[in-house]
Amino acid sequence: MSRKKEKPIVLSELTKEEKMKYEIAEELGLLDKVMEQGWKSLSSKETGRIGGLINKKKKEQGIR
Repeated sequence: MSRKKEKPIVLSELTKEEKMKYEIAEELGLLDKVMEQGWKSLSSKETGRIGGLINKKKKEQGIR
């Protein structure tokens, strides 16, 4: 079931990390797929890429 059908995403209600996740998905061209089919529709390679970029951005911002 798509998250979009369940409840629209309100960016102001997302945590910093969730916002970052959506931004990275958009950068990678995966946001449409996520919005239509949910996060579970991503391959392990796609998910790993998003996770890696989140960690990279956190490290650059000194969040860890």
